[in-house]
Formats: sequence, C-alpha cells, structure tokens
Amino acid sequence: MANVALVGATGNAGSRILAELAARGHRVTAVVRNPEKVPAHTGVIARQGNADDPAGLAALLDGHDAVISSLHFAASDPAKLIAAVRQAGIKRYIVVGGAGGLEVAPGVRVIDIENGVPEAYRPESRAGIAFNAALRQADDLEWSFLSPSAEFVPGTRTGTFRLGRDQLLRDDSGRSWISYEDYAVALVDELEQPKHIRSRFTVGY
Repeated sequence: MANVALVGATGNAGSRILAELAARGHRVTAVVRNPEKVPAHTGVIARQGNADDPAGLAALLDGHDAVISSLHFAASDPAKLIAAVRQAGIKRYIVVGGAGGLEVAPGVRVIDIENGVPEAYRPESRAGIAFNAALRQADDLEWSFLSPSAEFVPGTRTGTFRLGRDQLLRDDSGRSWISYEDYAVALVDELEQPKHIRSRFTVGY
C-alpha cells in the first residue's frame, strides 16, 4: 500500500478520494487548512498546511510515495504546488483536473463553446487549463491530470465508467457526467496502476 499525501481532503472530490484511499488500505496524510474537518478513517492523519507556502508544504509532503492535490484552481498557484512537490523529492503527482480544457471537436474545447462553461465558473476553468499547461512543462515529475466529465456531481460508487484522453465523454443519452465517488475510484486506480504518466485523461459514464 502507498503512503499518500492528499492536499485538499475535505472538498467534494477530496473527501471521496480520501474515503477511497482509506478503504483500499493506503496510508494518507490529509493536508488541509482545517484539520478538524477531516473525516475519521483508519490509516488517515490530518495535518494543517497552506498551499501558498511551498517550503512548509514540502515539509509536510516529505517521505510520501505520491501526492494528490484536490484544490480549487483559482485559489491556488500551480508554480507553488509543483515547487513543493519537487522540493519534497516526490515524483508521482496526481491532480484533480477540470473539464473546461477537454475537446468537444478537434481544436474546440468545452470552454470555447457557448454555454460550455457557465460564466461564474470560467475563472476556475481557465485556471485549471493553466495548471495543466504548467504540468506539461514538468518533465521531471510523473504527473497525471484527471479531468472529470462536464457534470461532476454527488452520486454512488458503481465502479463502472469509461476512461478517455483529451475528448469530453458522453453517455448514450448525450449527457457528460461522473459522480465524485466513481471519479475517486478512477483516480485511485491510476495511483495503484499508473497508465497516464505525464498526460491528461478523463473519466465519465
């Protein structure tokens, strides 16, 4: 089992990833601003950390096999996060991505189409695209950027979904969606059996 640092373990995606990691027996350090909000799981310890402090964050990440970050892009700086992972000497870095940069047609992204990304979410979407671009320059890291489908919603853990690369996935009805729970399954699968090193991929029904 891996010794994993999860940065941002109390959000919609992060809390499900934390539960999935714990259920599979991984040891997890949940790095958050408010440790008291981290749900209790076997094998999980909570530590207070700040993503804006690369040196302090690196100290918390040190000694882990992998880092997973599940943070709002508009409220974090990819350069600082990547610097902290590097300073901690960790190669494996998995990022909870966004759907805005996925393609709906060759050269046309979700964020490019009318109503593709609601106006309120466009800053977050643009920041996620910038984060993915920063990772593509990090050839020294074994990074993966897992984009959800267009609808990223609470649901159930079915363990049944599809993986893709740069194209937005849709189900038979045309809906593009994935539950937080099944997203977490796909992400922890990638941790355990890496298949998307230095690349973006996506998950959907």
